[in-house]
Amino acid sequence: MARRSTGFLYALPMAVIVAVLFVGPLGLMVWMSLNDWPLLGDSAPNGVANYEALREPLFTRAVVFSLKYTAIATVLVTAMAFGLALLVQRPGPVVAVFRTVFFLPAAVGLASASLLFYGMFHQDSSPLNGLARLFGDDGLDWLGDGNHALFSTALLITWKFAGYYMVIIMAGLQSINPLLYEAATLEGATRWQMMRRITLPLLRPTMTLVLVLLVTSSLLAFDQFFILTGGRHGTATVVIGIYREAFTSQDLGRAAALSVGILAVLYVINGAQVRFLRGSSTDRSAA
Repeated sequence: MARRSTGFLYALPMAVIVAVLFVGPLGLMVWMSLNDWPLLGDSAPNGVANYEALREPLFTRAVVFSLKYTAIATVLVTAMAFGLALLVQRPGPVVAVFRTVFFLPAAVGLASASLLFYGMFHQDSSPLNGLARLFGDDGLDWLGDGNHALFSTALLITWKFAGYYMVIIMAGLQSINPLLYEAATLEGATRWQMMRRITLPLLRPTMTLVLVLLVTSSLLAFDQFFILTGGRHGTATVVIGIYREAFTSQDLGRAAALSVGILAVLYVINGAQVRFLRGSSTDRSAA
């Protein structure tokens, strides 16, 4: 009994933090979504009327764009991070320098990185367009066209976060027992066979974490698009849509309803990812 009480006391501070910083705000958000809650003024219950905002064309377009961006950013960042992790997984003085260089962009704030890329992609001052003009080309409107802005932002996110996820994947790679590779080499396995039969299956828990973090952060993208495009040219994400409802339309109730909807979508998507990857790993182990 004394041990249980001691364990409870150790867990109590974190439980209080979770209750204050997560459970409490979540409950308030759900309550706001069920009320007509203006930014200024008194609130009044209105049932589920706020959830009609989930069906509005502007928001559904934002959802489609966010899903498209999530797919592109997730593939690019995961591929780059995995390649970099394979490149620098072995220890060494020169490798340590490359690890540091690859990780450095992760230390830059997202807003600062977005401003840096804004200067690089702005049509009038873009060094990329300046280079293109040397070859007789007018260059591209990197931020004024929806498709170009999507590609430009995906490049920004890849540059910013590839090194961060490289560290996570590298930790997963280094946790794999090297004796497995030695045994496979003695059996005559090729590098591709070892990658397919050893590395990728044993890396599934790490890749599950990477994909959950990437998908969540991509679906909740705000800073980069708000700074680069302001949500114009068809680049409004779901979070920009929520921001506009809250501070442009001054309707916190509808903004809360949209937030609840996005939270539910994230729960389903991430739960499906975890179940699929863990299930695949379990099936492979059983076989």
